[in-house]
Amino acid sequence: MLVLYFAQGTSALASHILLEEVGANYTVQEVPISKGAHREKTYLAINPKARVPALMTPEGVITENPAILNYVAATHPEAGMLPDTHFARAEADALNAYLCATVHVAYAHKLRGARWADDEAALAAMQAKVPSNLADCAALIETHYLKGPWAMGDSFSHSDAYLALVPRWLSAVGLDLDRYPKLAAHWEAMQKRPAVQRVLAAHGL
Repeated sequence: MLVLYFAQGTSALASHILLEEVGANYTVQEVPISKGAHREKTYLAINPKARVPALMTPEGVITENPAILNYVAATHPEAGMLPDTHFARAEADALNAYLCATVHVAYAHKLRGARWADDEAALAAMQAKVPSNLADCAALIETHYLKGPWAMGDSFSHSDAYLALVPRWLSAVGLDLDRYPKLAAHWEAMQKRPAVQRVLAAHGL
């Protein structure tokens, strides 16, 4: 049995989607960030970074979406969520790393600027830059990463679960998804998948 620690509406959505897509034997444990539950001792014992998602496995805890997505896909090979060549797998890893280390960080400057600065002027400047930074990220994904109709081409993969976060981030900063036809089509296709529908409902979305 796997246990996904998540908070509604957070990036844990990606790992949650993949668990549902592969038909994993899992349960969920909500960690209400708005109530400070991510900083309580019981959760810090699970993830000392005080972040979600975290995945409890029989072998221990895994944190960070790219690692969780790889683990879930690799331990459910029958679902076919990993690309089937070394190069394609590396391409998927590159996309997941970009989403984690660049796109999510760019979005985090909107609400989590205190991670990087204390000065009010610096915080305001970071927040003001978020829409243009995310627009640049979305354009790069649209042009260079999204092969279509799915992230890696014709087959759904673990990267699609992660890519589903991008339209939500764009919307949150007032960027029109219609500016990015491939991303818009991907998000529309994602919302038609029963597993995605179940997870969105679980997150109140």
